[in-house]
Amino acid sequence: MTYGIFKYIFPILTLFGGSMLAPCEVAVKTVSPSIRALLAQTLIEKHNLKEAQIAQILGVTQSAVSKYSKKVRGATIPIVNLPEIQAITNQMIPLLLANPIEHEEVMKLFCQACTVIRNKGLMCSLCQANQKPKIDDCIFCFDP
Repeated sequence: MTYGIFKYIFPILTLFGGSMLAPCEVAVKTVSPSIRALLAQTLIEKHNLKEAQIAQILGVTQSAVSKYSKKVRGATIPIVNLPEIQAITNQMIPLLLANPIEHEEVMKLFCQACTVIRNKGLMCSLCQANQKPKIDDCIFCFDP
C-alpha cells in the first residue's frame, strides 16, 4: 500500500515543482548513523574495542567511529534510552562480533530498529522538514 502511494504521488509532486524525500531516504541520513553510533558506543564501552576494530566491523571509516563516539555524527535522533532499540542493538552486537562478514541477520535487525524509530514518530520532524509542499497529516511511517 505504502509503495503504491509513493509510486503515484512522487511523480506528481516532482512535476508540479515539489520535492519529496521518501522516509527511507531521510532514515539513511538520520536513523542509520544513530544506530551505528549506538553500536559503536556499546562496542567501545562494553567490549573495549578500538575505533579501527569497530570501523572494520561496522564497515565505516575510523573517522566515522571517532565522530560517533564524540556525538558529532549519529546524534540527530535520540535513541540511546529507548529500551526497544537497546534490545535490538544488544542482539546485533554478538552477531557482528562473531561474524562481521555475514550481515543478513544484522540487516534484518537494523531494519527492525528503523521501523521502531519511525513508528515512534522520532523521525517525523526531520522528514517533514524536507517536504515541499508540506504534508500536514503524514502517516507514512505508521502504515501497518
